[in-house]
Amino acid sequence: MSKLALYRKYRPRKFEEVLGQNHITDILENAVKLDRISHAYLFSGPRGTGKTSVARILAKEAGCSVVDLMEIDAASSRGIDEIRALREGVRFSPMQGSVKVYIIDEVHMLTKEAFNALLKTLEEPPKHAIFILATTEPEKVPGTIISRCQNFSFKKIPHKILAEAMVSSAKKEGFEIDKEAAGLIALFSDGSFRDALGMLDQILSIGDKDADKKISGKEARDFLSVPPREMVENFILAMVKKEAGKGLETIREAVERNLDAKIFLKLILRAVRTMLLLRLAPDMKKELSETLGEAEFEFLEKNKDIPAPGELERALKILLDSYEERARPYLPYLPLELALIKICSAKKQ
Repeated sequence: MSKLALYRKYRPRKFEEVLGQNHITDILENAVKLDRISHAYLFSGPRGTGKTSVARILAKEAGCSVVDLMEIDAASSRGIDEIRALREGVRFSPMQGSVKVYIIDEVHMLTKEAFNALLKTLEEPPKHAIFILATTEPEKVPGTIISRCQNFSFKKIPHKILAEAMVSSAKKEGFEIDKEAAGLIALFSDGSFRDALGMLDQILSIGDKDADKKISGKEARDFLSVPPREMVENFILAMVKKEAGKGLETIREAVERNLDAKIFLKLILRAVRTMLLLRLAPDMKKELSETLGEAEFEFLEKNKDIPAPGELERALKILLDSYEERARPYLPYLPLELALIKICSAKKQ
């Protein structure tokens, strides 16, 4: 029997279990209590942020039974025939619950003809029907459809919330995962709860071999092919001390190890941003320490004051520009090399 994936096992079943979307769940929960549920909703936002989960929760809270819940994947059922079938079926009363709910995922994939057919249903929906449209690309949804829906924009889940959720989920599975490992998962899942749980699921397979079932930051780095912490720290030191040669040597080592330039640069950006926040917003020290490994945090705290005032801000801007350029050159590390030279060539203040 196959093991249930963590993202399915820990999918939220109640509004209060949804992470990082209180601006949406609070409104929907109140609408249910006041019996002010709309006939049509549009949920937009990045993947893995809870759109479909919230749609299912809303359907249940609205009084929809399992047999009266229809889910359509517009990526594979995008034509007018599928929407015509929907229009025919929506006329019939619910079999068990008080409403019928239609969840159309990736609705932006529908054809123009399918959108036109859906529009007619949204204009004059039966009283027992609720439509919940979900999309990662709202700009591709016709304005005529959007105007007939209540619109809710889902956000990427904050890093701190994701990291805490990874620690909690690992504990439920009988594992202990340290802050550095949880922080790495949160960083590379890019605000997606589903992606974060997918990474955690894979990483926990390491712990199955160990009696103590503990996952360290080093083990997470090895599994995710993340550059060693020391390599990132060597680059940061070379950058803040304006030692371009040492920084280029670190980049050469990354190239020889065939490390992903995007991941390396992302870790550098996180480190420089943390140093800047530690320097300018000391009240955030506790919050920042909770999402980084102890050794990593101590390094950034110790070296945050080496650059002259204004230099960290300038370095962060240059590094951000190099991150945008990273995908274009045939030499993936070239933007980072140029960024390092530019940062180090500035006169020390």
